[in-house]
Parts: sequence; C-alpha cells; structure tokens
Amino acid sequence: MRIESAADEPRVLCIIHDTTNSKTVNECITLNLPASTPVKRLFEDVASKVGYVNGTFDLIWGNGVSVAEKTPLNQSSDKSVVDSGFEPGKKNFLHLTDKDGEQPQIVLEESSGEHDRNQDRFIGPLPREGSVGCSNDYVSQNYSYSSVLSKSETGYVGLVNQAMTCYLNSLLQTLFMTPEFRNALYKWEFEESEEDPVTSIPFQLQRLFVLLQTSKKRAIETTDVTRSFGWDSSEAWQQHDVQELCRVMFDALEQKWKQTEQADLINQLYQGKLKDYVRCLECGYESWRIDTYLDIPLVIRPYGSSQAFASVEEALHAFIQPEILDGPNQYFCERCKKKCDARKGLRFLHFPYLLTLQLKRFDFDYTTMHRIKLNDRMTFPEELDMGSFIDIEDEKSPQTESCTDSGAENEGSCHSDQMSNDFSNDDGVDEGICLESNSTAERISKIGNEKNSLLYELFSVMVHSGSAAGGHYYACIKSFNDDQWYSFNDQHVSKITHEDIKKTYGGTSGTRGYYSSAFASSTNAYMLIYRLKDPSRNAKFLEVDDYPDHIKKLVQKEKELEEQEKKQREIERNTCKIKLFCMHPVKQIMMENKLEVHKDKTLKEAVEIAYKIMDLEEAIPLDCCRLVKYDEFHDYLERSYEGEEDTPMGILLGGVKSTYMFDLLLETRRPEQAFQCYKPGEVMVKVHVVDLKQEIVTPPVSVRAYLNQTVTEFKYLISKTVNLPAETMRVVLERCYNDLRLLSVANKTLKAEGFFRSNKVFIESSESQDRQLAFTDSHLWKILDRHANTIRLYVSLPEQSPGSQFRRTVFQKASGDSSNVDELCQRIKGPLGNMKSVEAILEESTEKLKTLSLQQQQQQDVDNGDSSKSTEASDFENIESPSNEMDSSASAENRELENQIQVSDPENFQSEERSDSEVNNDRSTSSVDSDILSSSHSSDTLCNVDNAPIPLANGLDSHSITSSRRSKANEGKKETWDTAEEDSGTDSEYDESGKSRGETQYMYFKAEPHVSEEGSGDGQKWLFIHVDKRITLSAFKQHLEPFVGVPSSQFKVFRVYASNQEFESVRLNETLSSFSDDNKITIRLGRALKKGEYRVKVYQLLVNDPEPCKFLLDSVFAKGMTVRQSKEELMPQLREQCGLNLTVDRFRLRKKTWKNPGTVFLDYHVYEEDISISSNWEVFLEILNGAEKMKSMSQLAVLSRRWRPSEMKLDPFQEVVLESSSVDELKEKLSEISGLLVENIEFAKGRGTFPCEISVLEIHQDLDWNPKVSTLNVWPLYICDDGAVIFYRDKTEEMVELTEEQRNELMKKESSRLQKTGHRVTYSPRKEKALKIYLDGAPNKDLTQD
Repeated sequence: MRIESAADEPRVLCIIHDTTNSKTVNECITLNLPASTPVKRLFEDVASKVGYVNGTFDLIWGNGVSVAEKTPLNQSSDKSVVDSGFEPGKKNFLHLTDKDGEQPQIVLEESSGEHDRNQDRFIGPLPREGSVGCSNDYVSQNYSYSSVLSKSETGYVGLVNQAMTCYLNSLLQTLFMTPEFRNALYKWEFEESEEDPVTSIPFQLQRLFVLLQTSKKRAIETTDVTRSFGWDSSEAWQQHDVQELCRVMFDALEQKWKQTEQADLINQLYQGKLKDYVRCLECGYESWRIDTYLDIPLVIRPYGSSQAFASVEEALHAFIQPEILDGPNQYFCERCKKKCDARKGLRFLHFPYLLTLQLKRFDFDYTTMHRIKLNDRMTFPEELDMGSFIDIEDEKSPQTESCTDSGAENEGSCHSDQMSNDFSNDDGVDEGICLESNSTAERISKIGNEKNSLLYELFSVMVHSGSAAGGHYYACIKSFNDDQWYSFNDQHVSKITHEDIKKTYGGTSGTRGYYSSAFASSTNAYMLIYRLKDPSRNAKFLEVDDYPDHIKKLVQKEKELEEQEKKQREIERNTCKIKLFCMHPVKQIMMENKLEVHKDKTLKEAVEIAYKIMDLEEAIPLDCCRLVKYDEFHDYLERSYEGEEDTPMGILLGGVKSTYMFDLLLETRRPEQAFQCYKPGEVMVKVHVVDLKQEIVTPPVSVRAYLNQTVTEFKYLISKTVNLPAETMRVVLERCYNDLRLLSVANKTLKAEGFFRSNKVFIESSESQDRQLAFTDSHLWKILDRHANTIRLYVSLPEQSPGSQFRRTVFQKASGDSSNVDELCQRIKGPLGNMKSVEAILEESTEKLKTLSLQQQQQQDVDNGDSSKSTEASDFENIESPSNEMDSSASAENRELENQIQVSDPENFQSEERSDSEVNNDRSTSSVDSDILSSSHSSDTLCNVDNAPIPLANGLDSHSITSSRRSKANEGKKETWDTAEEDSGTDSEYDESGKSRGETQYMYFKAEPHVSEEGSGDGQKWLFIHVDKRITLSAFKQHLEPFVGVPSSQFKVFRVYASNQEFESVRLNETLSSFSDDNKITIRLGRALKKGEYRVKVYQLLVNDPEPCKFLLDSVFAKGMTVRQSKEELMPQLREQCGLNLTVDRFRLRKKTWKNPGTVFLDYHVYEEDISISSNWEVFLEILNGAEKMKSMSQLAVLSRRWRPSEMKLDPFQEVVLESSSVDELKEKLSEISGLLVENIEFAKGRGTFPCEISVLEIHQDLDWNPKVSTLNVWPLYICDDGAVIFYRDKTEEMVELTEEQRNELMKKESSRLQKTGHRVTYSPRKEKALKIYLDGAPNKDLTQD
C-alpha cells in the first residue's frame, strides 16, 4: 500500500535557472519531486545536479511578484516543498543566485557517493564551449548539466578542444590509456641541459600524461603539446585525419628518441611485417619483398562494388586475398624467361603487439568528382583472432627467391623499410609475433602452435562523426584496470557500455523503414586498436609509488603549479571587474578603463586604485575624487555612496559577477567645490540655455530632478541653477534626435512628458514676442533645429584654381578685386550695418530672380516645349542671405549688382546641367546668388524672403550662407542609377513625413579658413565649414563656388574616409545626412557628372602582351550617345594623356568583365538603348591592325591560339570573326589562318580568366580537345559572346620527346611564366594544409612548407 500511495503522490515540477554566471544563465535543470520532499532535500538535489557545494548558493522564486517571495528559501527547512509555496502540477521557477555576494563553490573532488543511478552516460560529440567546426551529428539525451560544471565522476580528465583539435585529443587519450606506451614514456628522462623543454615532444607528452593522471581539473589544455610540435594558433583551426596524425607523431617520437632506450619503442609496440609476393603459376618461382606496417588499411567497400564488407574479418580476408595476373597483365618470370600467369598477393609475417586497423571510410567519387565518406555498417569483434589470416600451405613453397622489382606495391599504408629476407637481426621479434625462422619446417610447426595465441582484445575505437568535408573525432576506450568502457569526448569523459560501442558500427539501426539508406548514421568507427592477449606480457599502469624519481618530481612540480593556479583563480573569483570612466579635469576628455578590485576592499581603497589607474596624481588631489554609480550608455549618474567609505566593494556592487548592468565614474571636483549628493530614483537633466538675441546655445548644466515633479516645479528647480525667471521660461525637451517637444502643460509630470534616466532640455526666458508664435514657427525652434542639424566639415580646396577668369567675372564686383580664399573671407567682414537696407536688398534681389526665373522658364518652354526641362532649369531658390554686418556702401554695391542682373540675358541663368563650351560665358543662378551675397561683406544671417532677416551663428564673423529653397517636386520620372542628378530642391523642401514645413526651409552654411595640421603644402587651402546636413550635394557645391573659383559643374567632391580612401560623391539630389562631424572632403578640379552621364574607366586590350589589361584614362559617357560619338570624344584625350594618335576607325570599344574581353561595340550602338551602362563602368579599347571586320551583332569574334606539340609552344593570339556559331565554319577559318587541313584541326575552349594561360606540359591532355558538338553555343562550350579563347592543334603533329633534364627545365620556365601572369601550373579548388610536426619547433625553417 505504501508503494501505491507513493505512486499516487502529487509531483512538483521545479525549473531552476543558474544566474550566477553569464555562461550558465541560459542553462536550466529540471527536477520532478514528490510533494512531500523537504526543502533541505531540494537544495541537496540541486547541488548534486549542478556540481556546486551545498550551502554556497541561494534559491529564490523566479515567478514571484511580491517582495516577500523574493527572499531566499530556507536551506535548512524541513518543511515540504508544498508547504513552502510550491504548486503541484504547475511549473515552479527558481533562480539559483550568489549567497552573501559570493559565487557558489564548484565541487572539485570526485564524488565519493555510490550514485551510479545518476551517472551521466553519453556517447558522441557534445556541444562544447568555444569549439568550432565540428558537426554534432549525435547527442545523447542523457547529457547532464553537471558535466559542464564539475569534474567527471569517472575520475578521468578530459582534454580541451583548442578549436578543431578533436582528432589530436582522441589519439592522446588512446596513447595515455595504453599501459605499455605510458610506462615507457615515464621511464624516459628529460635532460634540460640538452634540449629546450618547450620544443621537446616527449617531455610535453610526459607532462600531459602526468596531468591527465593527477589533475583535479575537469579538462586540461593541449597547447603546450602542440607548441612542441612547432604549431602556431592557426593549426588549431585545421582539422586533420587521426590516422595521419598517428603516423606523423610516431615518426617525430622516433626522431626524438634516437640513441635512447626508447629508440625502438614505436616499432616494438606497433610495427608488423608482411610479404608482398608474385608467384609464377607455371614453375612456382616467387619474387617477394618485405614491407613493414604500423596499421592495416581495410577497405569498406571494394572498388566498383555497391556492397560493403560486413565485418572487419571479411575485410582482412580481402586484404590478403591474392589476385591472378593473366592476359595482358601477365608476369615476366625470371626462371621461365617469358610472361606467365602468376598469383600476386600479401602475406602477414609478423603481427605487432598493438594492432591498429584503419577503416578506409573516406573515398573519392569519380561521378561527382568529390570526396565522400562511406557510412556503411562494418562490425568488429571485441576479441579478434588473427590466427586465421596465416596461410600454412602457402608457406610450404620451396622455391622462393630474393625480392625483385616486379611485384607491385600494395595500395594503402604499408611502407617498405626492408628489402631482405634475413630476419636474424630483427630486434622487434620479442615484442610481437614473428612468423618466420631459418627452418621452413620449424616455421610451419611454430605457426601451428601459435595460431591459437594470436588473440587480440579491442581497447580503443576512434570514432568520426560527420562527412568528408569535416566532422568531429572522439574516442571510446576500455580501461585495463577495470575493463570498463569510457567515452573520451574532448573535455567530457563518461562511462559507456558495449551496446554504445555497437552504435559505432555505422549503417542504420534497421528501424528507419524503406528510406533507411538515406538516413545512415554519419557517426562510425574509423580506427580500431587491439592489444595481444598475453598475460605474461600485458602490462599494468605504473602506480604512483613505482614512478621513476624524475616523474615523482614532475608530479610534485605540476601539483604546485596547479595549486598556484587554484589560488589565482580563487583571487579572480573574488575580484570585481567593472568598467571605470573619468572626465579628465585638465584634458576634458572622457577616459575609459577597467577597475579590478577585490570584493573585500573598501570603497576608500577602491577610490585610491581608480585614482592611480586614471593617472590623476599630477592633475588633482586624491580627496577631490570619489566613485559614483554610473550608466555610460545613458550618461546618467545613478547614485553616490555618501557615508559608505568603509563598505566592502562586494556589497556595494552586489557581489562578484562576470558582467555588471552599470559602470563606475571617478568623479572629480575643484578644491573649493563640494560634491553633490546623487540619490537613487533621480533623473539627470542636461540643461542648455538659448540666447535668442545672440543666437547662442550654451554648453549644458547638469540638474537632477524627480519623475513625479510637475513641469512648473521643474522650471523653478532650473531657475535656481541658471538664475533665470521661471515665469517666462520656455522648456523644450529633446526626446530623441530632432524630436523637440515644448513642455506647455504646467501640472503635467516629467514622467508623463517622457523623461527617462538621462535627458536633454533647452530653456529660454526672454520676454520677446517670439513666445506668442506657434512653436514650429518660432525663432527658438529655428535655432534649435539648426543646432540639431548642423555638422562640421573640413574641406580641402585645390592647390591651384584654374578658374581665375571665372572668379574675376563673377566675384570681382562683389569683393572689389579677384582674391584668394583668405582675402575673400576677410573682405566679407565689416562693421554692423543697417538691417533695413539688408531687408530691402534681399526683397529686391528676390523679385529680380523671380522675374529672371520666369523669363527663362518661358524661353525654354518656347524653345523646347518640354515642361520637365523648364522645371529642371528653374533652380533659383537658393537665395544666400546677406549679413547684418554691412556699411552704407553695401546697399549701393547691391543696387549696382541688381542693375547688372536686370539687364543680363536670361539665358545666362541656367541650371547646373550645361555643356563645357558654355562654362566661360554664362553663369548659373547660384553664381548670381553668390554675387549678391559676396557684396554684403558678411553673411551671418538666416534669411527668409518673406520676413525680416534673422541673425544667426554664435557671433561668428566668417562667411556664412543660409539657403531658403522653394520649389515644387520634380515632375516626371526620377533617375535611380548611381549617376549625377540635377537637384530640384525637393530634398530640402519636404520633411520625412512628406509634409511641407511652410514655404521655406532654412539651410545653414558657414565657412571660415582653416590651417591644416597635416602640412599640406604651399598653395593648398582648407575650409572649416558648418553646414545643415539636410542640404543637398548640389546646393552644397554651389555654396563652395566662391572658394573654389570655378562653377560647381567644374569640380568634384570626394569624401575622405578613415583609411584615407577617397570616394566621389555624385548623387546631387542626396543630402549630407550620411556625413558626421569632422568628416573630411577633398575638392578636385574637373568636370562633374551631369544628369544621365557616367564615369567610365578605359583600359587597353593587348591580347599578346604579358599583361593584357592596361589602364588608360577616365572618361565620361552619356546616355543616348552612340559608340562612335564616344570614340570621337576619346580621341583628343588619348592623344593628350596617353600619346595615342588614333583615327576613329583605328580602334574599337568592347565590353570588359574583370579581365575578360567581351562583346564588341559597333559604332551605331547607343548607350542605355543597345548597351547597358552603369556607374564606374569599365570598357576595353582595342587597337585594330586593319579594317573592322565586325559589322553586325550576328557575328562572333573569338581569339584563337595554335598549340604546337612538336615544338612545345603556343603561337600568338589571332582573332577569328565567324558569321555563325557553326563548328565547321570555325575549323574553316582556323584552316585559312594556319594552312592546316580542316579534317586535321582539333580545338578546345580555354579555361579561366583571359588569356586562359595553361602550362605547355599540361595543355595536350588537360583540355577537352575536339568536343563532339556541331555548334559553339551548346554544352560543354557555351560560346555565346565575343572574346572566347580557342586553342587549336594539328592532330597529326606528334608530341616531342623530352629528356628528364629538358622537362625539368621547361617546368621551371613554365612555373615562372605562369606565376608572373598570376596563373598556377595546376588548379586545385581546395588546398588543404599538410599536417607536419617540426622537430626543432620552428616551422619557418621548413622552406617546403605550404
């Protein structure tokens, strides 16, 4: 009945999240407990699961809402979980947290309790922290959270995966678990006087094995071992084959152990011998050779077969199965002196003590031309009897001879070390099974007696999970101490059973149904290691007491180092690490550092540490500094710590954590100041005072307020700080970028107005009429709008301006004479003038411009009848404002200018889109605007054509221009190409919502000369410009005209990035919104792109030059232009810039794709209609040897090159123009230029990038010669466009015979030639890095390293 009642008892589901560490915060454990479980038992179960010491952590409710529920559960309570508030049948969330500000202690010792029922069992690759590149094809569902946090209960130590070193970890653990290898390694003594310990491979393996045996860590690093291999960090990201590593490591150990007792250790343990023989079936004569092997490669699936071998035994029989050499493969018998049928095969002579079998799961699929992995099922026994693989009858042959070269070598891993049948000097016989003696009869007898003794037991299975492209290795190893199988999966070690070993056979489980072959497991055995069962020789691991003295010393040394690391880790665990900021009191820059302070240090001690970290000793006294809680993201001071100077930092910061949700600020004060008290719950407000008269926005003053304060209370708080009356105060909150909100409701709280931790407000307390206006129409709004959108730019002007004539004609009347930039900027300064005269000038100028604009629009309507063009041409809204600083003569100059404007020809006022020939005799509207502005001597005024001028800028007296642009949106289709577009003013007229901000928009522009710190040389000028970033590039260029000295169409704007790379800005309709403060701009002289124009890079095509692609010049092509017109425009540029004096019919233009020549452009082709064109376009220019043969698009131009095998050389390219895509026509054309008979011509298409270089040693067989097609535009040729490369040859011409010396010499020449052209002799789509171990620890000394 008790059992029944227990079964019926309600269960409580507990879900516990570990919040003590950022690495475990996403992990959770689940406990399903009986309702009567005491809370004390709950803590014990949690501690056991997560691997923490019970009593070093707290559990608090994760789904509670009240303060009472946030208190930790009572750890010693005997109450049941139900009585403590847990709800049966529901999810009860708990948070595992620090106890008293300290992180939980991790269990380091192996658990002593008998909890086999809770032991973690898993096999296969597990998700590993920091591991990359290993596929997780199989993950056990029994994986426990505790394996992440505590040492494995198995008592074995794992190995950390550096990145992709799982293959190395598997092999190292296998060698460590091999008693004979480990004991022999321990017996070797390192002599530090003879070798550097860092580069000694045996010594580093010794250290690793000692740590694997004695360390209390869950897993240890292998970096010292790989460093002894001579590997750098990049090797950790290279995954290699574990069998290849085994070979290379054994070779390295043999080299290191020369002339020591361990010199022959590898051979004694792992080396076997086999005979590779060929026996004549007529006379019985046998030719043979002795090969040694370290492992036996077993084929999974025979070549050409779809059926795999079912077991290792089958594969071993196939390995020694002889083949018959008959027919064309007959063997030439030395005794018969003729070719005879023969039997060829392998025979095992000697099995090693440790037998290694490699299952060849990686193969090459010749259908897909890719590497593949064979996942077929292959079983292997736990005990393998090798006696059945010796053929006694075959040993009875009396007629054997010494080795000859007629026997073929076995494919696989056998390497030939001995070429003799004399085994009298074999030192390895005692460690293995030797099947050879001087007497044949004795040998046969010995074989018969020892066949029963060739019994091997499996103890290591190295498993690969994944595909041929990559995967993950781990090892299943049986301990010889307790015969228990363990899974060594990088840092995870766990017990497994023989059933888990069977899962590595491969194939399917047999329960997946019809489609089982498609779901074959990719986790299967790759290497098997067996040990001979011989009680007299099977070794046990050395006990600690039996260690050699040098190993005992090493153990002690490693223990001391580990204790030091443990102490250091303990210090690290108790060290608070938090971001520290400080505004330097002298330099006034925000400095950032990391404060590391022990949790027991007091706040006063922490201030001293921070004071030294920030290097303030010479700047300010220590008593003028304090630490405050700070939020750097919101620039918010959360609280100060008054009266807590002696409080430990661990308590102030809420414990030691990996990351904190706040920062610390080292606040400073002047000696006469006092620190302000910052209380939790306050909000920081940065207050900027706005002066409407001087149009100044002052630097911020910090004020702390409360969210429940009303706007009125907030105003009085500010008035005390800034000494301004609260009654007339206007407060504007900037909630986010360019979002200004006037706080007008007096009793509304700051929280309701949208205040947060850190806020920015602007205040103004004048009694002007401006406060009566709507906020968006007020002067205050305009100043704040300008303040938010103005950016600072550094503009580099051309060193010499060729536009002096333009400057004189446009600016001479404005400034008195032609001046340089400095003179211009000085000339526009002047005393304060009459505001009314400025207003009058502006109104009159505006009316004149309106009249002229209307006249031009009417004229263009008459001339063109094109409304869209008239819209484009009427860009006269950029009225640059005159300044309020002017003398009485300024108005006279303006009137003089206005008279000139009035009598000017309206056609002089065109848009920026005009031809080169018109540049010197007409001016754009912006030029006229500049005339008006320049005459004003200063321009620090924001101007509205309908209202009084509004003074701008913070008292600056340099050249300042503000645009008022009024324009309707462009009619017609907008260009979307990356090309120049005319600015119609629509970008600046409408805001993001599409609503017009009144009739005018204010575009601020202020320029002043700047001295570059970079020492840019004589003649080069710099401008420091404040400009509204909503201005378009077109308007910005117009503002720059007075300083550059040429029209905006005659210079280009380049944006300079941090890397000093320059990119041209060409989209005239785009604003400067992508620019930010202190960006640099370079102005270069040269014609800017007009609408519909594209900048084109022209390269010369030289088909027979070593470098066939040569840059010539930059040019401009326009939409609608014919190819012939573009050639005519290119001719003078080619003559002046490149020295090429060509007529229009002497060259052609053709498509350029990377370095490949493409379609030939015909003279009548039109850009954008027949030829697609885009920004930064590239074309080839090809000089013709004769008349142009390409007349129509139906023709096809290919480049042919003859290959002469008798001379081992390639002829120069010759162009062939075909009327169709017929192969017959191609051969006829090739026959015409070569003189070969059509029926003897064979051709092949070139591969790769032009000129399709290929080695003359490979061309004869590597290309696809004489494809079976009738047309060129089908597979495998696909020649559909001009520029394809065709190689051809005479099929009757025989290849020249080269001597070895000639071939080597030619190979050197070809390698040199192909490297110069950037082509390789051979093509490899994926080059893998070879696995190497460097015995001197210096890979750079190996010149052959890839």
